[in-house]
Amino acid sequence: MREEGIDNKQLIVAIQELEKEKGIKKDYLLDSIESALLTAYKRNYNSQENVKVIVDRETGASHLYSVKEVVEHAENPVLQISLEEARKLDKEAQVGTTVDVELVPKNFGRIAAQTAKQVIIQKLREAEREIVYSEYNERKGEIVSGIIQKADQGIVVMDLGKVEGVMPAKEQIPTEKYHVNDKIKGYILDVEKGLKGAPQVIISRACPEFVKKLFEFEIPEIYEGVIEIKAVSRDAGSRSKIAVYSPNENIDPVGSCVGQKGVRIQNIINELNGEKIDVIEWNADLSIYISSALLPAQVMAVDIDEENRVAQVIVPDDQLSLAIGKSGQNARLAAKLTGLSDWRIDIKSESQFRKILLEKQEELEANNEENNEE
Repeated sequence: MREEGIDNKQLIVAIQELEKEKGIKKDYLLDSIESALLTAYKRNYNSQENVKVIVDRETGASHLYSVKEVVEHAENPVLQISLEEARKLDKEAQVGTTVDVELVPKNFGRIAAQTAKQVIIQKLREAEREIVYSEYNERKGEIVSGIIQKADQGIVVMDLGKVEGVMPAKEQIPTEKYHVNDKIKGYILDVEKGLKGAPQVIISRACPEFVKKLFEFEIPEIYEGVIEIKAVSRDAGSRSKIAVYSPNENIDPVGSCVGQKGVRIQNIINELNGEKIDVIEWNADLSIYISSALLPAQVMAVDIDEENRVAQVIVPDDQLSLAIGKSGQNARLAAKLTGLSDWRIDIKSESQFRKILLEKQEELEANNEENNEE
């Protein structure tokens, strides 16, 4: 390989540098070059021969061979060689074995040089893509910042520096508008390999994990592990609920998250463009936990029926609509937060509950009267 592109010495030096700096194994690169040279030969010379290419591991020189079957008399010179001719190349050649006949096709040195250069460039790009993929794959679950490059047809494309981030429609906050050149934060949901192996980072601003990570970033006690986030439920763009807990009785987990005059949580609300956030204290007692989860509504009592998977909740009359929430949002988020998504949280006002009790009492009294008459 001495005519164009890269000569033999340059080839070996380049491969050694790639192995050292990018971790691409020398044998892998040379095997790839051999495979590419074989394809190039067949394409350029339209050969029907059974050929192989060997690149010298020390010098970088490429050798092209036609592999021929040894026979007594060659009837197909493209694929066969007579025993007499074979023994001129290999004294130990026998009928039924093969010998390698070196080929020196015109201009193959130029093709080989160009091919080697193309393979090295290709493998370098592949290695760089793999490095970036591995880097961001290890960062799944982190928050990143990026500049919006494109925002149309329901997809937001972000420049994250080394790689492209994509935020599908389902991972966007419905109430937000995205504009080109805006700088935004997002949660690394997944990392995929796109066209030609190029890494593509899937970004979310709508998932509950994004809210959790924002709390970890803004609240030192959470980052340090003094306060634990037990659960998060969310209707992105509208309301989130987050349950926090600290085993240290001297620490107020809710107060620590909200901050003095709400300064800590306000940073999170600002990042979410005004999304309401209810911070509640987690409790191992399910009744107390459900009661807290229904904030901002005040709860009078909670009765747990584990057999029928029902939580009966009683609230003051003026708190009923607040407890249920618009389109049932508050009750639904409370159910998700407490892990009771497959339960029924039955919320009744005090008046409704008293009416039910009264009806049951009247029914019981009527049954007793019938029994007495009999």
